[in-house]
Amino acid sequence: QVQLVESGGGLVQPGGSLRLSCVASRTIFTIYAMGWYRQAPGKQRELVADISSGSGGRTTYADSVKGRFTISRDNAKNTLYLQMNSLKPEDTAVYYCTQGAYYSGRYSGEFGSWGQGTQVTVSP
Repeated sequence: QVQLVESGGGLVQPGGSLRLSCVASRTIFTIYAMGWYRQAPGKQRELVADISSGSGGRTTYADSVKGRFTISRDNAKNTLYLQMNSLKPEDTAVYYCTQGAYYSGRYSGEFGSWGQGTQVTVSP
């Protein structure tokens, strides 16, 4: 029921930074858990980070990005962000914004809403 539109991807050199944004279509955005996935050609889709719908906004990160990426949201703007610092070539992928839920304490967007994706390429 929620439409999601990502932006902010592009080409960046290793060590550089990008900030991805995801705008939701509805103000009901505030009740949803949200997460960022990524998928590279020939690789399995990976959950990068997620943030809970609670007032505290609990965040969880994949080990591969922990300490480099930060997920956040601005509920007043119905917008989800992914700040990506110290980018590596292995971060190259299409990044997807999702609205999902927690199952047995783990986030999944499988039964929720997905954006169209935005390409991030990290290359010299």
